[in-house]
Amino acid sequence: MTEFGCSCWKQRDEEIVLDMETCGMAFRILRMNGYDVSSDELSHFSEPSSFHNSLQGYLNDTRSLLELHKASKVSISEKEVEYALEFPLYTMLDRLDHKRNIEHFDITSCQMLETAYLSCHSNEEIMALGVRDFSSSQFIFQEELQQLNRYIISLQFFCCGWVKESKLDQLQFARQKLDYFYFSAAATIFTPELSDVRILWAKNGVLTTVVDDFFDVGGSKEELENLVALVEKWDKNDKTEYYSEQVEIVFSAIYTSTNQLGSMASVVQGRDVTKHLVEIWQELLRSMMTEVEWRQSRYVPTAEEYMENAVVTFALGPIVLPALYLVGPKIPDSVIRSQECSELFRLMSKCGRLLNDVQSYEREGSQGKLNSVSLLALHSGVSVSMEEAVKEIQRPIEKCRRELLKLVVGRGGAVPRPCRELFWSMCKVCYFFYSGGDGFSSPTAKAGAVDAVIHEPLNLSCSVTN
Repeated sequence: MTEFGCSCWKQRDEEIVLDMETCGMAFRILRMNGYDVSSDELSHFSEPSSFHNSLQGYLNDTRSLLELHKASKVSISEKEVEYALEFPLYTMLDRLDHKRNIEHFDITSCQMLETAYLSCHSNEEIMALGVRDFSSSQFIFQEELQQLNRYIISLQFFCCGWVKESKLDQLQFARQKLDYFYFSAAATIFTPELSDVRILWAKNGVLTTVVDDFFDVGGSKEELENLVALVEKWDKNDKTEYYSEQVEIVFSAIYTSTNQLGSMASVVQGRDVTKHLVEIWQELLRSMMTEVEWRQSRYVPTAEEYMENAVVTFALGPIVLPALYLVGPKIPDSVIRSQECSELFRLMSKCGRLLNDVQSYEREGSQGKLNSVSLLALHSGVSVSMEEAVKEIQRPIEKCRRELLKLVVGRGGAVPRPCRELFWSMCKVCYFFYSGGDGFSSPTAKAGAVDAVIHEPLNLSCSVTN
C-alpha cells in the first residue's frame, strides 16, 4: 500500500491524474506512516472544476469528499459520512474501527482503487483475511482478560483473581476499571505478540486508578504521607510500618506489581530497568501529594504551576512508560530520559488532562479541587465564564494533539517508532473516553465498546456479499 501511495504522489504531475478519493487516502496513509508528503497536491481538488457538473456527479463524489475530510484530520455505506464527521480518526480506537469496517465492507464494490496493486476480484480475499484476523485476536483478548479477571466459583460467589490476590477489592473507595483498561489496550495494541504489553497496561491502569482515588477520597493525610514515604524508601524499609491496612494493601500492590514488571522488562532490555519503574511511581505520588497540599491549604496555583504538576497526576506514566520496554526495541537509558521522550509524554498527558478537565470541572469544583478550566475562569476575574473557558481550552487541546502526531509520525529521532506509537494510542484512548462526556467515570457509557472488541462476534449481515 505504501508503494502504491508513493506512486500516486509521483504521478500527480504526469499525464495520469489520479482521482480525489485515491489521492486523499494516499495522503493519509503516507502521513501516518512517517512520509513527509505535502498537502499541496490536494489543493487542486478544492477547485469547482474538480467535481462533476451533474447532480449524479456530486453524489458519486461522496467517497472523494470523505477521503479529503479524513486526510484533513491526520468503504462508504449508509451513515458513513455522518459517522466520520462525528468521530474523527483521533477519537476512534483502531479495533473498533476495524470491526465496523469489516461489518460494512462491500465485497461487490469495484471502486476499491483498481490499480496494478489491487484488483476487484481480491475483495473477497480481503474480507476473509479481515474476518479471520479479528476473530482470532478476539479469542486472544478473551483469554487475556480471563487471566486478569479469573473467576473461581466458591461458596456460591465469584472471587476475582488478580484483583482478589492484591486485596484491591477490599478498598471500598476504589473504582474497579479493569475491563475499561484492558479494552483500551486491546483496541489499540492488538497484535498477538504484544500480550505482555496489554496485560501490564491493564494492571497498572487499575493501580493508578486506585491510587488516584486514595488521594482524592479514600485516604487521610496521615495515610497518604505514609504511602508516599514507603514508596520513596522502596527497598530501604528495614521495618515497614503501615499506618493502616489500606496503606498496606495499596503499597503492597504497587511494590509487587512493579518488581514483577521490572524483572520481565529487564530480561527484554538486557539491563535492569526496575529503578526507572520505581522512579515513575515516586514522581506520581509526590505530584499527587502536592495537589493534596494545595487543596488543604486552599492555595491557588497559576495555570503553569497547575499544568506542570497535572501532566504527572493524570497518571499515564505507570501505564505507558513501562510499556516502552516491552514493545520490541531495546531502548538505552539515555533515550528513555531524553528530551524527545519527555516531550512525547508531556504532550500526551497534557492533551489527556485537558480533555478530562473539560468534562470534570463541575464535579471537581464541588470537591474543592481546581483544574485548568476553573483556573482559567478564576485568573481572568469576571471576564471569562466557565462556558467560555471550556471553549478556550479546546485550542491547547488541538495544539497538543497536532504536535504529538507530528512527533509520532516524523522520521528521525532517538525514540523508536513502535514506542512513539504508544503515546499516540493513549492519546486516542483519552479522546475516546472524554469526547462528549466523562465516559471513563461512567460504569456503562463505554460498556458497549468493550463488548464489541472483546466479546461480541462480528455481525456480517451488514456486508454486501452477493
